[in-house]
Amino acid sequence: MNPLAAARRRIDGWFLSRRPPSDLIALTQRNVYIVPTRAGWMLAATLLVLLVASINYQLNLGYLLTFMLAGCVAVGMHVGHATLRGLSMHLMPPEPQYAGSAAVFRVVLHNTRRSVRYGVGLAVRGSGQWAWSDVPAQGTETVEIAFQPERRGLHAVPPLTAETRFPLGTFRVWTVWRPASQLLVYPAPEAQPPPLPVGQATAGTPSVALSQAQSAGEYDGIRAYRRGDPLKLVVWKKAARAQAAGSEELVSRDTQQSQRQELWLDAQATGLAHTEPRLSRLCAWVLMADRLGVDYGLRLPGIQVAPSQGEAHRRRCLEVLATC
Repeated sequence: MNPLAAARRRIDGWFLSRRPPSDLIALTQRNVYIVPTRAGWMLAATLLVLLVASINYQLNLGYLLTFMLAGCVAVGMHVGHATLRGLSMHLMPPEPQYAGSAAVFRVVLHNTRRSVRYGVGLAVRGSGQWAWSDVPAQGTETVEIAFQPERRGLHAVPPLTAETRFPLGTFRVWTVWRPASQLLVYPAPEAQPPPLPVGQATAGTPSVALSQAQSAGEYDGIRAYRRGDPLKLVVWKKAARAQAAGSEELVSRDTQQSQRQELWLDAQATGLAHTEPRLSRLCAWVLMADRLGVDYGLRLPGIQVAPSQGEAHRRRCLEVLATC
C-alpha cells in the first residue's frame, strides 16, 4: 500500500470512529456536509471569467449576468443543503443471507417537511451503486440498498452514505451513517449434495414390538426416500407437489422402527476434509431435511444441536453453521 492510500485509510478510519453507531439517525447541520462538484468548479471558473471580462470592458449586461448566475448558485447551495437537513433515516433489521448472494438493506426515510425532497440517494460507502428516490411531503419512502458480503459469519452493516445534488448539480450534499445492526451470513449450500445420511437407532429399542408394528403396517411420519423402499411406502401426493415445484425429491412413509431412529447431520459424515466445503454440505443437508419435515440434529466439533424440526430449529442450525 502506498503512503497516500495508507494516509487516506487512516483518515477515513478516524472519520468513521467519530460517528456513533445507530440504526436511527436525524440529519442536522452538524452531520450534513457540502462540497462543490466538478460542474460547480467549472461554473465558478466561468463566473470568474465573466466577472473579469465585465470589469475589463465595462459591460453592464455582463455584470448582470454574472451576479444573476452567482445568485442562482447561492440559492441552489441553500436548497441542496436543506434537502438532506431535517431528514430522518431508519434501518430495518436485515434478514440473514447465504454467502454469495446479495443482501438487501431497507432504509425508511422520514420527511416531516411540507415539501418534497427530490433526488436523495443512498449507497454502501465506497460501492458506487446508488439507489435514488424522492421523499414525499410529510411522508416516508423505503429505499433498498444491495450489498454482497464476502464470507459467512456475523458482520456489522457497512457504513452508508446519503447524498443529493439537487437542484443544479453544482454542489454535493452528503452524510455518512454507521448503523448498529449486524448481518448474519449463512454458508452457501452445496449445489448438488449427496443424499441425507442414514439415521442412527436409539438405544433400548424393543425389536419385537418394532417387528410387530412393521408387519401391521403402522406408520409414524415420513422420511427421505431410500433406494430399495417399497413403492407402497412412497408418499405420492408429496411427490406430485414436489414435481410441480420442479423438484425430484421423494419421501417415504416412516415405520415406528424408522421413527425411533435419530437423523444426525454430522460434520464427520460429510466425507470432506476442508471446513468450508463441510459447512456447505451440512447447510444443504439442513435445508433438505427441513423440506422433508423430518427430525434432525446437528453435530460439529464441540457443538451439538438436539434433533427437532421447524423454522426455529432450521434457523438455529444455520446460525451455528454461520458462526462456528
